[in-house]
Amino acid sequence: MTENARDKWAEWLLERRFGGIDPERRKAFVDFLIPVRDRVLENAGLSGVEILLDVGAGDGLIAFGALARLGEGGRVIFTDISQDLLDHSEKLAKEAGVAERCSFLRASADDLSALGDGSVDVVTTRSVLIYVEDKQRAFAEFHRILKPGGRFSIFEPINRFSSRSYSTEASFFNGYDVTPVRDVARKVWSAYERRQPPYTDPMLNFDERDLLDLAEDAGFEEVYLDYEAEVTPGDRATWGRVHGWDTFLESSGNPKIPTMKEAMNETLTPEETERFTEYLRPLVERNERAARTASAYLWAVKGGA
Repeated sequence: MTENARDKWAEWLLERRFGGIDPERRKAFVDFLIPVRDRVLENAGLSGVEILLDVGAGDGLIAFGALARLGEGGRVIFTDISQDLLDHSEKLAKEAGVAERCSFLRASADDLSALGDGSVDVVTTRSVLIYVEDKQRAFAEFHRILKPGGRFSIFEPINRFSSRSYSTEASFFNGYDVTPVRDVARKVWSAYERRQPPYTDPMLNFDERDLLDLAEDAGFEEVYLDYEAEVTPGDRATWGRVHGWDTFLESSGNPKIPTMKEAMNETLTPEETERFTEYLRPLVERNERAARTASAYLWAVKGGA
């Protein structure tokens, strides 16, 4: 399969989120995600000879990290809705010599019917529920497939918190103060809101308290939550920093939305594009971007052990 034929999930995860092939942005993503992976796995309390299901495994960040922690006796099931990403991870597993300890299943978080009740010891997921419409069904599936005493560990960004600065009504655009060109910025942002309406899109319609309620309602007897939020000025904001204007234009925040360049081409006239670029480009290149981010780590234990 050629790169141009990849589905939107693989295309975004392997390229578009990095602004193409920007090595600095790729490194920044990895530097941010490795500690997230480690924390998710630590919260999962792996104990060696276990079966772990990684839901929405993507490029295998958590799944491959789990293999190293589980040791030779442990196994990992990679699931994803993207066959392209499953194929990518299977290729990596073969290259790493661990394919015999892995299995690959195309499935969504809210439909794991291919797996039997009580069939796995641990379920992990990272930044997957933001794409799931029926989150309660997903939690119910996680609970169903876990053995008694099984553990569940997740990380999710809380985009409702950051959306205050990401709106056609705000004076900030991606963290940059666009007050002087707010009329143009609102046009660009409308391209994103058409695809992901605020407060109704799965990415924006929940917060950390909802995650806690969903876990309890699914039947988990022990539930723990760590919530983190941060508001920082541009000179102190490291996560989300863009290395150059071209990377800014070619980057996409998630698989469902356009790159900045695509959104500008969709909504602006040539004159508006020139005006917007003339104002915004220096801010991007000087990293004058305020960060407003929040995230939740949740882990839980199924009763009956």
